[in-house]
Amino acid sequence: MGIKELEHQYIMHTYNRFDVVITKGKGCYVFDDKGKKYLDFITGIGCVPLGHANPAVSKAMAKQAASLMQVSNLYYTKPQVELAQKLSKISGLQKCFFCNSGTEANEAAIKLAKKISKKKKFIAFEHSFHGRTTGSLAATSKIKYKEPFMPLAPLVTFVKYNDISSLEQAISKETAAVIIEPIQGEAGIIIPDKGYLKQVEKVCKKHKILLIVDEVQSGNGKTGKFFAYQLENVKPDIVTTAKGLANGFPIGVCIARKGLDFKPGEHASTFGGNSLACAAAIATIDEIMKLMQNAQKMGNYLMQQLKNIKKPIIKKVKGKGLMIGIELKKDVAKNITLKCLKKGLLVNNVADDILRCLPPLTITKKEADTAVKILKEVL
Repeated sequence: MGIKELEHQYIMHTYNRFDVVITKGKGCYVFDDKGKKYLDFITGIGCVPLGHANPAVSKAMAKQAASLMQVSNLYYTKPQVELAQKLSKISGLQKCFFCNSGTEANEAAIKLAKKISKKKKFIAFEHSFHGRTTGSLAATSKIKYKEPFMPLAPLVTFVKYNDISSLEQAISKETAAVIIEPIQGEAGIIIPDKGYLKQVEKVCKKHKILLIVDEVQSGNGKTGKFFAYQLENVKPDIVTTAKGLANGFPIGVCIARKGLDFKPGEHASTFGGNSLACAAAIATIDEIMKLMQNAQKMGNYLMQQLKNIKKPIIKKVKGKGLMIGIELKKDVAKNITLKCLKKGLLVNNVADDILRCLPPLTITKKEADTAVKILKEVL
């Protein structure tokens, strides 16, 4: 029995998989079980910013695995403290809570906001995506993800993204926090107007409510800054990130400003901040800091080359750094994704009419040109 048949028999059907078995990766490329090579412009949905099998991360993980992987949070461990210190300095915030994913980081942020504010209502945005556990799912906009699991908590009001008056009108005395993505990734790379995030920050300060910035997808160097909110000099109260923080190894973190903290027993994660994940993240961050300029430079180059394709089907090319969306005039994004796969390019369709590209920060002009050539042929 083949791997596809075994998957169907033994794994819950939560994913519609492409008809390919990936066996290894190297840099910007992955390879299937037949030896076919694919240029990876989705990088595990933004989880592998340094490319596959990065030597610095692999070396750090192997060294750490040989000494200590997990000892629980009953004891102090050096890699966890070193990573927290590094993230505190980068974010401009102070305290970290480590977990294993973006959705867990957002759950921690929601709990922390409820505890600090002593309020229960939240404001999120249309087309938002914050995760699939019940708290983060409550703050996610798309009803198709939520309907089978209703009712959800916490209480969330959804307002228009990139519309400051819509936000102001939704605020009440019971509002604990606003949770926002600086770039809406799952919605198809939606980028707000310049100055909008700063306006959101000012509104939150005016009404004395907490600002939670979800950097799960937009963080970790993709935009040319480590966090996308830094492009506008915004100072959030809480930041969450995950995905590319350890170059593919599971880790999430909720980072809060000074004065926002849990007490022992109020929140926990058995595997959160384990030594192996933290060692991988430290090595990943060190490499990301060297590559953020390339992310900005190659992002600009790639978007310009995509705009130069000049095919009638392309409505708009949008993005920031290496978070890029291609909006189409017809609902054919899935078909185009499949045709790109056949030609050796991995992209994905986040909507019927939107292709998403999340190439690694290590991308070169040659690799960008190869991707553009394939997309041009397919389109």
